[in-house]
Amino acid sequence: MHSAVRMDRITKRFPLVLANDDVTFDVQWGEIHALIGENGAGKSTLMKILYGLQPPDSGSIAIDGSNVTFSNAKDAIQQGIGMVHQHFMLVEPLSVTENLILGSEPGSALSIDRAAARRRTQELIERFGFDIDPDQPVGELPLGMQQQVEILKTLYRDARILVLDEPTAVLTPQETRSLFAFLKTYAEQGNAVVFISHKLDEVMEICDRSSVMRDGRMIGTVEQSETSTKDLANMMVGREVLLRVDKPEATPGDVKLRVHDLTLRHPSKPKNVLDRVSLEVRAGEILGIAGIEGNGQSELVECIVGLQRQDAGMVELLGVDQSERSARERREAGLSHVPEDRNARGLVGEYDTAANSILGDHHAAPYAGAFGLLNEQAIEAHAQELVEGYDVRPRSLTVLAQAYSGGNAQKLIVAREIEREPSVLVLAQPTRGVDIGAIEFIHRQIIKARERGVAVLLVSADLNETLSLSDRIAVMYEGRIMGEMPAAEADVETLGLMMAGSTGEAAA
Repeated sequence: MHSAVRMDRITKRFPLVLANDDVTFDVQWGEIHALIGENGAGKSTLMKILYGLQPPDSGSIAIDGSNVTFSNAKDAIQQGIGMVHQHFMLVEPLSVTENLILGSEPGSALSIDRAAARRRTQELIERFGFDIDPDQPVGELPLGMQQQVEILKTLYRDARILVLDEPTAVLTPQETRSLFAFLKTYAEQGNAVVFISHKLDEVMEICDRSSVMRDGRMIGTVEQSETSTKDLANMMVGREVLLRVDKPEATPGDVKLRVHDLTLRHPSKPKNVLDRVSLEVRAGEILGIAGIEGNGQSELVECIVGLQRQDAGMVELLGVDQSERSARERREAGLSHVPEDRNARGLVGEYDTAANSILGDHHAAPYAGAFGLLNEQAIEAHAQELVEGYDVRPRSLTVLAQAYSGGNAQKLIVAREIEREPSVLVLAQPTRGVDIGAIEFIHRQIIKARERGVAVLLVSADLNETLSLSDRIAVMYEGRIMGEMPAAEADVETLGLMMAGSTGEAAA
């Protein structure tokens, strides 16, 4: 029997980067096949080549045993390949059916056969066990159902090979289980799935085989029954990796950060983005905020650190109301912030390592001297400490921030914010898009900060990260705190229900 996909000796070069180096990748019919690796390993480039978005410099592609050449995505779709991207490509005002048929409308040029489109949509919904109303506007659907619509778009075009890029990033645990049930049914019907994910526990649960890439090369393919999460992590990084950080029992002290009835109105809708949010974080503890992205976590962080002004409520730092103070004044009062978008808010890409190492404190001693002139010697000494202490590579202080990989850029930001010895550390998605080796390092630094008595507020879309690092966990849904519990008593099922809108008591 021919392979569903056979990519043989694929090479792709970009200026200064060999993205794919003689890569061979094979996926069988009837299997769910994981493609994993650190950021920059070459996974995305390989899949863009498979989906016709980029041509290879050399190598060949065969679909079900027949050699193919793709000039664009339309060519790949005609060969039965469908791709579901991490960021959905849906038109929210249109119905489920209308989204499915865009670009492939049945009927004539003058008249769309809407009845035929709806019948086909309903057939697909029933065949694969989805629970969607074909007439409902997509914008009214929760994210889990929007992802189902994206999958249905590929099935409407008769996709037999489905490529999923980080498919569980915006799903609750319950929605993830529904997705996995669909994927198993889809594969059992003789189709093939390529599953790209950083979540190795999910890879182990759902996939039949895993192919691991590192530095543009294919390291190897292993049967799931013959490997483990730890083995896959070690293959990805090329060394021994600890997947869970060890931390001693927390001994919380005084309240360092208090948020009381924080409210932020929606700019265009009759509802609140933040709805009377209250929380406390004590010295020497980590409070994790769990929730599906888009439920007010980003706005909560921005109101706390002073990047956005709330409409009501109070932010208190070390017992002092900060509500009317600027972001700089809050920073000077003892607050550090690792932003969720490292490129937009964490670093200045055109500045070098030394300059980025003092951002936010560049106006103060010892970095600024008389008449506001910068003390280059003090800045370079500080940057050198951060680069060496946090293993930021390359070690040069003159490299521009835009040249860093995601992991090294994030390590520089975390180093800058932790080593200024804050009283309160606010972390927003601290390991998003970061390699597994850098994640391990950053987690250790967060725990060390907590052990020094820093009050840590952790906002993460990664539920495993929240469970691993936190001492207490609060869950946000539609701008409200649904409940709070000790991390030792939390489990994925309970948190997932709260993330979908159940209160803590109901979920328990």
